[in-house]
Amino acid sequence: MNATVGDQLIILSARLDRPVRDGEIMEIRGENGAPPYVVKWNDTGRTSLVFPGPDARIQASQQA
Repeated sequence: MNATVGDQLIILSARLDRPVRDGEIMEIRGENGAPPYVVKWNDTGRTSLVFPGPDARIQASQQA
């Protein structure tokens, strides 16, 4: 999994009663776009350090 700052990290839920979480990648702590990522979550506005699991997807930023 590789990302750039500004991409969206999307965490899918395996359970129907859990929402999908998404947030903007603010900082990349791994090498060459690899995790961990500092993510600002859209639902809470908080930031956290994230080591994405197999339920995570990266959506490239629309910025050019």
